[in-house]
Amino acid sequence: MRFHALTLAALAVAMPLAAVAVSAQSEITHAQPVLPTVPLKIQTARGTIRLRVEVARTGEQQEVGLMFRTAVPPHGGMLFPTEPPREATFWMKNTVIPLDMVFIRQDGTIARIITAKELTTSIDDSGEPVAAVLELGAGRAASFGIREGDRVTWKR
Repeated sequence: MRFHALTLAALAVAMPLAAVAVSAQSEITHAQPVLPTVPLKIQTARGTIRLRVEVARTGEQQEVGLMFRTAVPPHGGMLFPTEPPREATFWMKNTVIPLDMVFIRQDGTIARIITAKELTTSIDDSGEPVAAVLELGAGRAASFGIREGDRVTWKR
């Protein structure tokens, strides 16, 4: 099927507007309840880091994430598994605390670590397909000695 240039232009304008309308209807206004947790281990050069993290499994849980939370437990965080692995993108809208984002490959190795500033709408991405993203309080990855290439395991 062929589209005329005018039809394509109309679609290019209408589709983002439709997405904005849907987003506005589902505006997130408060933190979600604490999600079920799992133990998670990170093998670093310093040794094994043991955490207990919430798991955001559903699309809705992942959309809300840590928005409106005012703290992350020192040995806690939130895990965002993706199946199948894909490039992951995040923003910090309505997230009132800065976070470390740890992007985890399918084999469990850490692909990338970034620190995201609170309350921003700029997009941060994994840079490659990942099986999960782990969010920790800002600075925790460095304080634990977590680096790219370290291995993460959790009960899937």
